[in-house]
Amino acid sequence: MDSLFQIRFCPAPDDIQLFNTEKLRKKFLIDDFFEVDQLRLIYTHYDRMVIAGAMPVNNSVQLKPDPYMKTEFFNKERETGIINVGGKGTVWADGVSYELDYKDALYLSRGVRDISFESHDAVFPSKFYINSCLAHQTLESKKVSRSEANPVQLGSQVNTNERILYQYIVPWIVPTCQLMMGITEVAEGNVWNTMPCHVHRMRTEAYFYFEIPESEAVSHFMGEPQETRHLWVQNEECVLSPDWSIHMAAGTHHYSFIWGMAGSDSEVDAVSNKNLR
Repeated sequence: MDSLFQIRFCPAPDDIQLFNTEKLRKKFLIDDFFEVDQLRLIYTHYDRMVIAGAMPVNNSVQLKPDPYMKTEFFNKERETGIINVGGKGTVWADGVSYELDYKDALYLSRGVRDISFESHDAVFPSKFYINSCLAHQTLESKKVSRSEANPVQLGSQVNTNERILYQYIVPWIVPTCQLMMGITEVAEGNVWNTMPCHVHRMRTEAYFYFEIPESEAVSHFMGEPQETRHLWVQNEECVLSPDWSIHMAAGTHHYSFIWGMAGSDSEVDAVSNKNLR
C-alpha cells in the first residue's frame, strides 16, 4: 500500500484577488481522491484539518500518518470521521470491525492506534472519505448508519434549493471534540445547496461532492462575500472552505455532498444575497 501525501498552506483573503483559475484550483480543489489500494492524505494548515480518501481493492489500506506529521500513529492526538461512498466495506479499529454500507459513517476517537480499511467486493470497492482534526480528549468511537442520521428538510422547490441535510457526526448524535460531518442531498430539479449562504468565522469546512453524473458539473462559490470566486467541480472532488469564505454551489444536475467542519465555533454568519459581489 502506498500513501499519497500533500500539504496545503493557507492563502489569506487578499491573496485570492490575484489568483487565476489554475492557482485557485491548486490551493482549494482536491481531486483524484480514490486510487486502487492507496491512501491519499491532504494536510491543510486551516485548523490543521486532514482530508483523506482510501479505496482498498486487492489489499487492505491502513490509515497512517505521514512522517511530516511526526506522530506515532494517526489518531494519537486526533479524532477521525469516515463516510463510505462506495461498495460495502469494513473499517478495523484496534481489532474492532465496523461494517459500513453506502452512506454509513464512523467516528473514531483520539487514541485509536490501528485503523485499516477493506472492501467486501473488489469489483465494487468501498470508497472511504475521511476528515480528521485535532482532539483534546478521548471519547467513544461510534458507527452512525444511514438510517440513524438525523434528516433536516431545507429549502424549497420555488427557490430551487430543496434539499435534505443528514446529520451524522454531530454532538447530539456522537460526542466529539470539534469534528462535525454530514451529507446534504439536493432534490431532483433543484440546483442550490445553500442559499442564502453563510460563513463560519472560526471553523474550516470541506465540501466533498459526489453523485454527479459524468456529463454534469457543480459550480462552487467561495471567497469573501464582496470578493467571490467560483470553482467548477466534477464527481468525487472536494473544495476547502476557510473560515473567511462563503460556501455555496449550483449544479447542472442535482447532486450530493459531504460537509465536514473543524474549529472552535460552529455558529454561522448569514450573508444576504444582495450583499454578494
